[in-house]
Amino acid sequence: MSHLQGKTVIVTGGGRAVLSDGSCGSIGYGIATAFAKEGANLVLTGRNVSKLMDAKEELERLYGVKVLPIQADISAGQDNEAVVANVVQQTIDTFGDIHVLINNAQASASGVTLADHTTAQFDLAMYSGLYATFYYMKACYPYLAKTQGTVINFGSGAGLFGNYGQSAYAAAKEAIRGMTRVAATEWGKDNINVNVVCPLAWTAQLENWANAYPEAFKANVKMPPMGHYGDVEKEIGRACVALTSPDLKYMSGETITLEGGMGLRP
Repeated sequence: MSHLQGKTVIVTGGGRAVLSDGSCGSIGYGIATAFAKEGANLVLTGRNVSKLMDAKEELERLYGVKVLPIQADISAGQDNEAVVANVVQQTIDTFGDIHVLINNAQASASGVTLADHTTAQFDLAMYSGLYATFYYMKACYPYLAKTQGTVINFGSGAGLFGNYGQSAYAAAKEAIRGMTRVAATEWGKDNINVNVVCPLAWTAQLENWANAYPEAFKANVKMPPMGHYGDVEKEIGRACVALTSPDLKYMSGETITLEGGMGLRP
């Protein structure tokens, strides 16, 4: 039996997005699928209710797990702590505990140069990514301490390498990476495993960016040596499953880079 059987996993940005060829094009949904195959119950958040309901229908039908979809948008000008508190309360009311928190949600105005970035575009990246990660980690901490659970946050090569046209996105992702390292230091005493994953996967968002800003895409996104981009379930999702293993507690605080066929690479 999987160590995740019957456990509760929150995945932000977990709606089902589709690539132009009809296949799954969302890292969040790929992660959710990997955990569903392990028997974990899921809480999926996102802005788009229809995408969340599509995810719920498919995951429950295919894998026999329970999925709780919750519309939640972290953005400027609202009480975001209350939004997150509602997600956490619904999770506890439905499942009783939280074992894994995956902060995957992120929106940004990629392709816009630093000089052309507006404050609203910068806020979009910061609130949807950095602030969302901050609020979810704070709200879930007591439950993760109780279950000796796992936090998996998402960084990006945009921050590691300074990608053209991704200033706000890179800033948000590097801030998340730094906060993750601090959490690993502070929460080690509670046996909470905290890591950050920097993936390169072919997603609907990346596909749309490539179509909208082909020059920026060509300058920033390189084909991995294995000749394919990461698969959202088989590589990104399965790596996240592996990071929840009790045998990997020693890796807390590591930055994990994932490229097509590369597996776990600290």
